[in-house]
Formats: sequence, C-alpha cells, structure tokens
Amino acid sequence: MAWQVKKTIVMVGMMGAGKTAVGKALAAELGVPFLDSDHEIESAANMTIAEIFARDGEAFFRAKEAQVIARLLDGKPCILSTGGGAFLAEPNRKVISERGVAVWLNADLDLLWSRVKHRDSRPLLKTADPFQTLKGLYEARVPLYAQADIMVRSRPEYSVQDMAQKVVAAIAERPDILEAT
Repeated sequence: MAWQVKKTIVMVGMMGAGKTAVGKALAAELGVPFLDSDHEIESAANMTIAEIFARDGEAFFRAKEAQVIARLLDGKPCILSTGGGAFLAEPNRKVISERGVAVWLNADLDLLWSRVKHRDSRPLLKTADPFQTLKGLYEARVPLYAQADIMVRSRPEYSVQDMAQKVVAAIAERPDILEAT
C-alpha cells in the first residue's frame, strides 16, 4: 500500500525503546526520509552527544536539541527519531504536537534494561548503578511520554518490523497524519 504522510511523525520514548530502529523501518514502509535529531546535532557540532555532554553540559545540549527539532519539523514530512530526553521539555512537546505528531514507543523497564545494559554509548547511564539510574529516569519520564499524541506498546516478542506495523496501524486512524493513496 502507498501512503501520503501529511505531518512529521516524531518517535519519542526512553533510550532502548527502539526509536531509531523502528523509525527507520517506518520510514521505509511509508516511503519518507528518516532523520535522527541526535545525528543532526552531532553533525552540526562535529562532536558526539557524549562529547557535547562532557564539554558543554546537558543544559547546552538540550537547547541545541530544541533548535534542531524545531528546524526539522519545518521541513518536509518525515520520520524523526529524538533522543530520550527531548520530549521532556514542554516547549519540545508543544512544537512536536503543533507541527507533527508524537508517537511514544512504550517499552517497560525490563525490556529497556535488556536492550541498554551492554551498551557503552549512553552518557546518562555512566553511573555506579546504571539499572537504578535507568529506573529513576523511567519513573520520572513515563508521565511526560504519556502526553504523546499516540502510544504504541512495545513487547519483547515484537520485531522491529512488527513495531513499525503497529505504528502504521495506530497512525492510519488519523487522516490528518497518514492517508492511503
């Protein structure tokens, strides 16, 4: 089936929820570009997210992230994956819902931990007890992610392609976002 994507679909959720992997599969399914706000920030700064955090701090990074997200939402409709903290800022939630649509990939804590515990690329988990850090982030962030326009539940048995199909099914009910052509 061919689709017309009318608004940028913004993937939000915790680290390890699958925003990038599912976002790429979704973009392929819908025939639109895939963009990653973290990648765009890294390209603009010529530094990794971890390097930006270390050199300039989280507040500086979040300000740049907000600028990049707003700029990307002004472009042609696409699939936009955001960092786990992007949707926490009220101005980001507002601009995403005004110019696009937020899709929360809702994965439970155990599933997230199984996906991130062996990765070294998560600056917020470089702590003495990364699981407790993740748990604290999860508990603080879930009420904010719950403000997303659409929620799609993630399960361990779902493949990336399964999740992309679940997102298509969820957004296909919104003709202001997606229309079969």
